[in-house]
Amino acid sequence: MSVFLLQVAATAADSVNTAVSDAPIVQSEVPVLDLILRGGLIMIPLLALSLISIYIILERYLAIRKAAGNPDSFMNGIRSLMVKGDLAGAKLLCAQTASPLARMVEKGLRRIGLPLKEIETSVENVGKIEIARLEKNISILGIIAGIAPMLGFVGTIIGVIKIFYSIAATKEFGIPQVADGLYVKLVTSATGLIVGIIAHVGYHWLSILVERMVFRMENSAIEFMDILQDN
Repeated sequence: MSVFLLQVAATAADSVNTAVSDAPIVQSEVPVLDLILRGGLIMIPLLALSLISIYIILERYLAIRKAAGNPDSFMNGIRSLMVKGDLAGAKLLCAQTASPLARMVEKGLRRIGLPLKEIETSVENVGKIEIARLEKNISILGIIAGIAPMLGFVGTIIGVIKIFYSIAATKEFGIPQVADGLYVKLVTSATGLIVGIIAHVGYHWLSILVERMVFRMENSAIEFMDILQDN
């Protein structure tokens, strides 16, 4: 009897192994390109917004980093030249230094001879112009951060419409009718959120960099006015 049970168990195990080996292998990873194509036409503006966001983030970061320079070294050079009375040398140093701070100081140097209040006003006006240049296109990231999730939501609505249209056309409710619409719904929603997050993070990160730059420029402008008063 025990021998018979062992034979039955062995036969059952062989059957299970055969069934497992013959079962189709389900692909667990879906190609990214396939997901993008499944998202439909709404993916085109979403991908365009993602490219614009990445371009603005990289371009503004490089521009702000280049503009930052070394304000301490520059102001030390200006102070040294001004103490010596070398106004022409100070102007030359400003001309050779490509930074917002150098353009501010150069404007102040060209106004020497006027009342200090007028010089300070001129420096502040140039500073406002330079800050506006640094903030160029950063506001677009804020717009993209709001638009991208909304476009993803539009894709969600389109996906739901496709599901109900398929059910109404086939008079059936099953996986084939639901799957395609769910693809559009989920892919566009996820893409919209990802693009929105990238733009949102980039907007605030660049804004922080600009704020730091503004703080340095203000400190240097105050230091420049002190130099003029001391001389």
